[in-house]
Amino acid sequence: MKTFKELLALTHEQEQPQRLMFLFANAESKNPKKSKKHQQGTIEPVMCVDKLPEELSTFAALKAEADSIEKNWNFVFIASLSGENGMTPSADDAEPFLNKMANDVQTGNNVGRYVIYDRDENPIELEANQ
Repeated sequence: MKTFKELLALTHEQEQPQRLMFLFANAESKNPKKSKKHQQGTIEPVMCVDKLPEELSTFAALKAEADSIEKNWNFVFIASLSGENGMTPSADDAEPFLNKMANDVQTGNNVGRYVIYDRDENPIELEANQ
């Protein structure tokens, strides 16, 4: 997923209504002098939020809203939750999935299932440390 705009467009193309879940995280490199491709470090969840696609306009707006709460993040992990029978998932429906996202980020498990952007909307690929 190259851009946030493409991600939002994709949510509107789904058969069932979607709720987007965002986990903002702070990554710290253990070896910042290595090339970006070979850096290692830790990622800590900072905050989570869920939103309907209609509540979002641009990545810049999402970033500004996040920064108004907490500026200490450098990655955002994004997942989508599908509704059923034309019903949009509620915030209560999203809560266990947000908890799972936080656990996945802390442990490094299954991070490949999330769309990840840095603060400048660059797509990020993370690999769990083997």
